[in-house]
Amino acid sequence: MSAIQTPATRELPPARPRWQVIVVRPETMTLVLLIAALFGASLLSPYFLDVGYILRSFTLSAEFAIVALVLTMVIIAGEIDLSPAANMALSACLFAFAQQAGVPMPLAIAIGLFAGLVMGAINGIMVIALQIPSIIVTIGTLTLYRGLAQVIAGDKSIRVPDWFIGINTVLIAGIPLTVLIFIVMSIILGVVLSMTIFGRQIYQIGTNEVAARHAGIRSQRIKMSLFLLMGVVSAAAGLMTASRLGSVRYDLGLGGELQMVLMAMLGGTYIFGGRGTILGTFLAAWLLVIVSTGMTVANVPPSVQLVVQGVLLIVSIIATNFIYSRTQR
Repeated sequence: MSAIQTPATRELPPARPRWQVIVVRPETMTLVLLIAALFGASLLSPYFLDVGYILRSFTLSAEFAIVALVLTMVIIAGEIDLSPAANMALSACLFAFAQQAGVPMPLAIAIGLFAGLVMGAINGIMVIALQIPSIIVTIGTLTLYRGLAQVIAGDKSIRVPDWFIGINTVLIAGIPLTVLIFIVMSIILGVVLSMTIFGRQIYQIGTNEVAARHAGIRSQRIKMSLFLLMGVVSAAAGLMTASRLGSVRYDLGLGGELQMVLMAMLGGTYIFGGRGTILGTFLAAWLLVIVSTGMTVANVPPSVQLVVQGVLLIVSIIATNFIYSRTQR
């Protein structure tokens, strides 16, 4: 006697082949685009075949890429933070102002990092405790933090000590320090997100927060920890940028929000939460650097480059929605 089939059993779709699961993913699309960008850029200049040249080019965007890794986790959890670039500026201005006032350098660095932690806490409290949508909160704090940075620094540059300058020129095994930090952070956060209970809980919160709460997941605590991490990492990125530039201005990192969001979206992070990977953001960061550097080599005006980035952001969101609407993570 055959087993009784329920309607739900009969309607189950057949499992997709393993190759299709791997190929039809946003990360695969990003990898293909990266290979195509490398090929196209190498036609513009033979320097793109030099690993050293690519690594040096990446140092110009390494700080944004580092923050984009944490932003990926925030978006997967169903939230967004548009204030990290302003956080970078304010943290760097507070650090530079403190050291210029005679505060010992270790304490000045601590002040900058603590400021980032406070800014992350402000974002988290308003989103979690006051239940204000994160996009509205962080648009407001973006303006607030940038304005405070201008109040502190004015329209002038604040010089940092000579010995503090040049983090992007420090090489470890031939790899610039900022690039190495990005690679190490990618590995650590990738492991946390994909192989730990904490990481799986982030996915569950982004997929269905109400169900996650009923399952005993402390969603508010996890989201708060992500906003705090976002604040500290943004502040550290601001100090790294100050070291690379040798001075601090209120407009440090201006426009970086677009690049950070673009790296996450281009890597396949779902704007509505619940899906995405650190690997995708890692690949997208390299892709964006290749595209931006290639356009610079081709003498494409900055305004046109901004248009290209905007188009890439829109296309990546559409492509990600298309893929996720027809597949399962």
